[in-house]
Amino acid sequence: MSMRARRDSREVAGYESPARQCRARSDVSASPVRTTQCRFVSVNSIATLFLLFLVAGIAIASHAQVTFERLVNATKEPQNWMTYSGDYSGRRFSKLDQINLGNVRSMVAKWVYQTAATGKLETTPLVVDGIMYATAQDDRAFALDARTGRPIWMYQRQIPSDIRPCCGHVNRGLAILGDKVFLGTLDAHVIALDVKTGAVIWDATAADYRTGHSFTVAPLAVKNLIVIGISGGEYGVRGFIDAYDADTGARKWRFYTVPGPGEPGHDTWEGDSWKVGGAPAWNTGTYDPATNQIFWPTGNPSPSNRGEGRAGDNLYSNSLLALNADTGKLNWYFQFTKHDEHDWDATQVPVMIDAGGKHLIAQANRNGFFYVLDRTTGKLISATAYGKQTWNDTKDADGRPIANKNASPTLEGHTVCPGALGTTNFMAPTYDPVTEWFYVTARDQCDTFSTAPQPYEAGHAFYGSAYFPSEEAEPYLGFLKAIDPATGEVREKFQHTSPTWSGVLSTAGGLVFSGDAEGNFIAFQDKTLSPQWHFQMGAAVYAAPMAFAVDGKEYVAIAAGSAIYAFGLP
Repeated sequence: MSMRARRDSREVAGYESPARQCRARSDVSASPVRTTQCRFVSVNSIATLFLLFLVAGIAIASHAQVTFERLVNATKEPQNWMTYSGDYSGRRFSKLDQINLGNVRSMVAKWVYQTAATGKLETTPLVVDGIMYATAQDDRAFALDARTGRPIWMYQRQIPSDIRPCCGHVNRGLAILGDKVFLGTLDAHVIALDVKTGAVIWDATAADYRTGHSFTVAPLAVKNLIVIGISGGEYGVRGFIDAYDADTGARKWRFYTVPGPGEPGHDTWEGDSWKVGGAPAWNTGTYDPATNQIFWPTGNPSPSNRGEGRAGDNLYSNSLLALNADTGKLNWYFQFTKHDEHDWDATQVPVMIDAGGKHLIAQANRNGFFYVLDRTTGKLISATAYGKQTWNDTKDADGRPIANKNASPTLEGHTVCPGALGTTNFMAPTYDPVTEWFYVTARDQCDTFSTAPQPYEAGHAFYGSAYFPSEEAEPYLGFLKAIDPATGEVREKFQHTSPTWSGVLSTAGGLVFSGDAEGNFIAFQDKTLSPQWHFQMGAAVYAAPMAFAVDGKEYVAIAAGSAIYAFGLP
């Protein structure tokens, strides 16, 4: 088939391609891997349905499968975006430069795809060989023609009515490997979908959603494994990171982020508090093929804002874990906030940086400090405040910030900075190897933290505290900040109208892209963070942008509200 014919077939397939809905059978007692029954939405005729479905399948099947080798060498395919962060490094940097400082002011919206979902999108789409794969609220997944936004297929999970996600029915995206895309669900399943049709290939049960377990994270495909971390720290789950066989759905290993009896780190928990210790792993990690190590961040201990009853450092909460990809064995860890009492999850994306012959990994942490580690050993190199903070005024012998005596919540409540939402949160950062700067969405915010005893009850929120905006604090401020990892210094910043939840993308075109809470998508100059262009999308941004190219044309895409927007040159 000629290139032109392939383009035409995708266009036809996208125009009226039917949504595919799959409903899992209710009997899951026999096996953690579920079979499914699927049905098609009705169309004008079975003949039309068959033709459109066949053409759509041919369009996707005409492209090469996504092998592990392609993922390792993703930077050699800048036209594609094949992992949550674009490649294994976590940099969220695109080598594409067709859209650049010289022409970005002429950029226009090329297409918009409305998901028809309610709530907010947090997804980062994947693009492989001209096909976009993304997710929406309530565990929707879909494939689009990346040139036009026309749908090819759609999967809708039939989720239980009593699921318990803490922070909305959100999902941050898919992983892709071989001829499948992989979805973590709000009822704590991992699902493999056929890239051509959206049909369920396997369905594995990870945990019981009724105890507060859920998946909101975009999985990471490594070798023949699908790696994923659990959510549920607000419900007192015992956190874990899983790896599943991409072909069968069989679980190959599990690493518990709260050590059990006899395991290293168990003595950092008081009594039986480890059983409900939290430490979820709800944001996507990174992978170093050279050392075969997965770097995965973890979240808060439970209860999130009360330390009484769980004395100790509470490993491996608020940590970065270096795991052997084949076995899940822990190689090293670094804990950012010991014995956390402020819900300062360390689940921000860790970014691998190679500089001056050193192999580093950096994280802008929710606790207000920017950390740089040696990713071979986990040794701390630097920790520098990049936002307003009052909880720390000294460091330990290793240079790690430690909490001062006024940091803990009290019965009456007192002000601590940053607040519970953190200096940053789940918003994906970017590292630009050209400027050698790390760009991150940040906020200055302080909360009043109070605490009181709370008994644990399975499936119910387990905070042990209350927090609310402090009357002593100045108005909340939101920023895009550029940090020099070599020094920890904030080199440039742009102040938003209000704090935003948008992630960040940098490109070889000398641009940095991000969104704001007022619905604007903005292009910044990379060295000055001066705005060059913006587009009003009509809804606040909770997702991170990405870039791709089809037929030699560059696009930048981002989700806002319940829609996905793609932008390009006229």
